[in-house]
Amino acid sequence: MLKNKQVVSEMLRFVIVGLVATAIHYGVYWILMYWLDVTVAYSLGYAISFVCNFLMTSMFTFRQRATAKKGLGFAVAHGINYGLHVLCLHFFLWLGVSEQLVPIPVFAVVIPVNFLLVRFVFKSKQSTAG
Repeated sequence: MLKNKQVVSEMLRFVIVGLVATAIHYGVYWILMYWLDVTVAYSLGYAISFVCNFLMTSMFTFRQRATAKKGLGFAVAHGINYGLHVLCLHFFLWLGVSEQLVPIPVFAVVIPVNFLLVRFVFKSKQSTAG
């Protein structure tokens, strides 16, 4: 019972962190898209939210120290996730979704994938030692 409660609590904290990181990403993108190419604006928003996300995920979601090893795993997971972001971004633009709204369907696709990748980094046996 305690383990289930811990997992549910972890999932709730992950959702909170994800919402904050997504808001940061979207906010930066929204501001920069008026002055920069949409891919550049999207990428800068992703980078800024990435740093915030890692720190919040380490300290708040999984209540672990932010180590270099976890940072590397997080970066690899997000590298994969970033590639998926850009592919989805251009796919939805190609479908005709407006530049202002295109992050919304992208987030719907990539956030569940990101959860699985990040959870693996923080919950795998190798990462708890680092």
